[in-house]
Amino acid sequence: MATRVVATATVRAVTGRKLIATRAALTLTPAAVQRIKSLLQDKPEVIGLKVGVRQRGCNGLSYTLDYASTKDKLDEEVVQDGVKVFIDKKAQLSLLGTEMDFVESKLTSEFVFNNPNIKGTCGCGESFSM
Repeated sequence: MATRVVATATVRAVTGRKLIATRAALTLTPAAVQRIKSLLQDKPEVIGLKVGVRQRGCNGLSYTLDYASTKDKLDEEVVQDGVKVFIDKKAQLSLLGTEMDFVESKLTSEFVFNNPNIKGTCGCGESFSM
């Protein structure tokens, strides 16, 4: 099954926050859990979302979100409150200690990665550097 982009995501550099050892490589806010559940509810062939990273944007890297129907051998699996998020091996180090949130406003609704590992973001918040 070919993957397709599920949603766009914004990246925020988090300053003053140190990496804290947790059991999961990525933590999800309650809003992110609810949004993932709603995205997956009518897709029985999909087992979760997959987060990847690719070269893009004015600052170098951006996250991708796709539906996952299988877990690849080297994917990191995060299970929280009944949802599964798979982290592609290329994105694992850049996501350590990151919080994935879902934010809605009058103009946008998007996943936001609050990431303490990144050094900078572009003006629109879609790409980042490490």
